[in-house]
Amino acid sequence: MANSKYEYVKSFEVEDEVMLPNLIVVRIDGRHFRRFSEVHEFEKPNDEQALNLMNSCATAMLEEYPDIVFSYGFGDEYSFVFKKASKFYQRRASKILSLTVSFFSSVYAMKWKEFFPQKELRYQPSFHGRVISCASMEVLQAYLAWRQDDCHINNQHNTCFWMLVKSGKSKREAQDILKGTQKEEKNELLFQQFGINYKKLPDMFRQGSYFCRREVTFHPSNETHTINLIF
Repeated sequence: MANSKYEYVKSFEVEDEVMLPNLIVVRIDGRHFRRFSEVHEFEKPNDEQALNLMNSCATAMLEEYPDIVFSYGFGDEYSFVFKKASKFYQRRASKILSLTVSFFSSVYAMKWKEFFPQKELRYQPSFHGRVISCASMEVLQAYLAWRQDDCHINNQHNTCFWMLVKSGKSKREAQDILKGTQKEEKNELLFQQFGINYKKLPDMFRQGSYFCRREVTFHPSNETHTINLIF
């Protein structure tokens, strides 16, 4: 289109550059993954192979895009942090988002047989995403702490829910039992009824997974979060 009479059309493109010194974060989430997990009979509340597949896709992202320096994920979501001075695609959010989401989705499909050799991929998985602009390292730390807290809350609830269902409760009964309960009550329920010490469940289930390109000090906790990223 360069030097043609139609070149003016480029002026209609949306300007969506993530301005420096903001840090770029892309969060990728599975689209309709509840149905996807049911169709493909994922183990509840956590399917270790499905989580390992997500982790493998995350490491592929770091290998493909050198500007990604840190990633954190759980369930069907992953957040990718770009180095502060990144000039990746002129920091245009739409370009970054489309490239990363499409790459992650294709890798997930390609790696399926590696992690589920006995299961046919019934239909293509899809992911959506968003770009988060973090104004400072403190905002980034708060964002990652929020995602990890969400991991803990969701996993604790789902662990209780599915243990109740597997014990013979209906899904409605399980929901009613858990309604309004706090984390201490959920821990007690798991221990008293099922002999499960929640704190001894695999870290990947309770706290999520992370991968980094450079040295990172990361102390996951249900109460406090210390994340020191070196860029």
